[in-house]
Amino acid sequence: MTEKERIIKDNWEELGLSNDFLFGKIMRDPEICKGVLQRILPQLSIERIEYPELQKEIKEDIDARSVRLDVYVRDDRDTVYNIEMQTVNTKELPKRSRYYQSMMDLQLLDHGQSYKKMNQCYIIFICLTDIFEKGRHIYTFKNICQEDGELALGDGTEKLFLNANGQKDDVSPELKAFLDYVAGKTSEDQFVQKLENTVNEAKKNREWRREYMTLLMRDQENIEKGLELGRKEGREEGESRLSALIQKLIDEKRAADVLKVSKDKEYREQLYREYGIE
Repeated sequence: MTEKERIIKDNWEELGLSNDFLFGKIMRDPEICKGVLQRILPQLSIERIEYPELQKEIKEDIDARSVRLDVYVRDDRDTVYNIEMQTVNTKELPKRSRYYQSMMDLQLLDHGQSYKKMNQCYIIFICLTDIFEKGRHIYTFKNICQEDGELALGDGTEKLFLNANGQKDDVSPELKAFLDYVAGKTSEDQFVQKLENTVNEAKKNREWRREYMTLLMRDQENIEKGLELGRKEGREEGESRLSALIQKLIDEKRAADVLKVSKDKEYREQLYREYGIE
């Protein structure tokens, strides 16, 4: 085993539920997934969870940016849920939620179907930081009339942003225990204990560990190659500009794009515009 492989192996042993790779694997358990959703959305009565695809990838055309969803599930009433684990505040989650919503909607309605057939849809980000800086554990967004706060658009969509480090007493003890666990705190909560046991068992899965190591090594190689090429390109067009773009891509776990932007000037310019980097 090389030194790099040993470091990655040690990293695997230290992973918690907040790691998006491990989170995606854990949420393959229908009972775990159902339990998490019921704590986030206690007003719903979910009997069964279905997995249309274990990890949903959406790309409508060759020029569109592809989307890979961490957890994409339906319940017994055909309500659709996308759940994402987010450890870094990239300052773009609200607009990313908009993009995810639009891409998912394209998948949910077949050609010729009535708009009435569109599924109820929830997009949920579980964050380690408070992206809105209001101290809340949960921020729920619906489309509401600005002139009449009691009038909802009724488009069947909700976007929720959970904050594992909330300060207010604004959620149930059950959801608080779950968010505390995401933040790395221990709990006597029965469901959290089940989660902890499931995480520990997942770390014994050699296939998952090998998959994680392979992905991490590939990403690291792409980043290293991208940074090396980026230094050369940066001297020609402005090192700080390219460095800002590369850091954005690393934060969003778009390691493959780090290498691509270092080689492809047209794609680089496209991402400068996308991220508003002048």
